[in-house]
Amino acid sequence: MPTGTPTRDPETRGLRLVPVLLVLTMVSGLIDAVGYLGLGHVFTANMTGNVVILGFAAAGSPDFSVPHSATSLAAFMLGAAVGGRVAARYGGGSRRRWMRVTLATEAVLVATSAVVAFAGSGAPATTYTLIALTAFAMGLRNANVRKLGVPDLTATTVLTTTLTGLVSESRLGDGTSRRSPRRAGAIASLFAGAVLGAWLVRHHSPGVPLLVAAAVAGGLAVITSGKE
Repeated sequence: MPTGTPTRDPETRGLRLVPVLLVLTMVSGLIDAVGYLGLGHVFTANMTGNVVILGFAAAGSPDFSVPHSATSLAAFMLGAAVGGRVAARYGGGSRRRWMRVTLATEAVLVATSAVVAFAGSGAPATTYTLIALTAFAMGLRNANVRKLGVPDLTATTVLTTTLTGLVSESRLGDGTSRRSPRRAGAIASLFAGAVLGAWLVRHHSPGVPLLVAAAVAGGLAVITSGKE
């Protein structure tokens, strides 16, 4: 009979995907705080809000910029296209490796944006570079998270569907939900990230929350598993 210690499945090593995705939702709050408060009222993670802002800007509302919002949308869509390619390349194999590649790439992109923010002089070129880098990173991540298909966490940048499910399937609704803690956690994570990001932008500079976001993504790239 075979003896010895059974080999542990590599997919189970590290932090499970659900808490990883909740932390990434918090990172989205950091990123959008930078965009909205530090880059001229533009979202680079939440494209739902960004489309609405683009409409405001197109109608001539003050304090909103069509070029800023258009740059964010274009970079996000490009990132999503590249993310689709990444998902096609790694999606059929190890989820652990797939997520680590995605997170490491996000960490590099956001770290680069932090360097640009610290080195920049507030010139328009700096603003557009930051918008493009962060929106591309969020598009890349969202495409891969969507392909993972983790219930209630298929998007880490927008929570309308999550909030709807939380309330409509709660005891106030049809009472069928068994994932309320996960949904509530996603909402709390985005809120916490937005609060932290706003505080860092107001009291320091946009480069600080970007550096924090890059460090978190990089840390997750090291410790994440492929297990839900």
